[in-house]
Amino acid sequence: MFCQLFGKFLIEKEIIDRDKYKSIMERLAESRAKLGVIAVADGIITDKQANEINHLQTTKDARFGEIAVGEGYMTEEQLDVLLKKQGSAYAIFLSVLSEAADISVSKVDELLKEFQKEHGFTDEDMDGLKNDDLEQIVPIFAFSSKSYVTDICRLALANIERFVTSDFYIDRIKHISQLEYRCLAGQKLEGDLDIIVGFASVGEQTAIVDIANGFSHSNISNLGIEVYDAIGEFTNCISGLFATALSKKGSMLEITPQFAYENQFAKGDAYVLPIHIHDSEVLLFISASDETKAGDMPVVRKIMAKAGGEVTLDSKGTVVIVDDSGMSRKILRDILEEAGYAVLAEATDGLEGVLAYKTYYPDIITLDITMPNMDGTEALKEIKAYDSNAKVIMITAAGQQHKVIEALKLGAKRFITKPFDKEEILKNIEEVLEG
Repeated sequence: MFCQLFGKFLIEKEIIDRDKYKSIMERLAESRAKLGVIAVADGIITDKQANEINHLQTTKDARFGEIAVGEGYMTEEQLDVLLKKQGSAYAIFLSVLSEAADISVSKVDELLKEFQKEHGFTDEDMDGLKNDDLEQIVPIFAFSSKSYVTDICRLALANIERFVTSDFYIDRIKHISQLEYRCLAGQKLEGDLDIIVGFASVGEQTAIVDIANGFSHSNISNLGIEVYDAIGEFTNCISGLFATALSKKGSMLEITPQFAYENQFAKGDAYVLPIHIHDSEVLLFISASDETKAGDMPVVRKIMAKAGGEVTLDSKGTVVIVDDSGMSRKILRDILEEAGYAVLAEATDGLEGVLAYKTYYPDIITLDITMPNMDGTEALKEIKAYDSNAKVIMITAAGQQHKVIEALKLGAKRFITKPFDKEEILKNIEEVLEG
């Protein structure tokens, strides 16, 4: 983030132009490989292990290297070697800047002091920025009397870095009472805290579309249902991690179905954190009162379910997929069909899911826990009442442990966490079919 902020400062001071800045950032990206890529290339871990660590990052609030060491995939000493090989983004940036813009070391030093003074950064703040340490950076920009606001900001940025890009920077958080937006997509958390978390686009739409594409591995070009769906699932990932952290402190949160609004006003006590992704702005929206409203009339976010596939003689088994997210249904369906399973039908909520089970009588039905109209737990009750032998797998985000426990007591065979991991899905499907 330092590179983006200092680069912006240099452009404003007319030390470099935007084209020169883009060239520098491209060279920086080429010079600094991801830690997992280096670890696989050096034979320390396998591709499969790297994927497992990446998946664990969606359920554990930790860096790649921390998880790798904690899970026993590498030693602390191996991690230290990898970090040195990866190099400091700050050092690489200054080196590339010096070469590309022909700026002397003494001049860079002078500019850094001016940059620090202009932003009011302490020496400790500067160290955090240079090290890309979100633990230190986020409180500088997103301080709030409500600690959960800062916590959610850090989780959001960590997941943008994991799933979307490292080419982003933030401005200082703003405390607002009203926000006029082009779109706002996210979800509400209820329980010991009532919080709205979402992403808003006020003017340009590029950044919010970039988040949707990065998280869903899609190539969506414009705002619309697919973007809102992906942003809702991305928010769900953040909310799950936040709910997990709170549960360890004895607080409970219920994650509700995602929402989307267009061309309206959010009203009430809230915070917005400006996030610049590839020079385009998106706002992270976090409510600060249970009376805050995201909007008045939500967009119908439902993506039509794809028709069922055909059962062939070599099909490994039949499945019905129930999830209100079209993105999640597609990812799950692609994994299952590629592995040789026949997806008989898709459903977009619990009511449709119960009907689909009674209609198709599949070998397995997957039920997302959080859905509108009827959630996965209620659908599970109805399906088990209809057929006590029904094989049900629950789909859940992190932070819904109490729901998972309830579902297992009601007769669910397994649960699978979002975002999806191919190996985890196929392992659970196979074991349930064999059991």
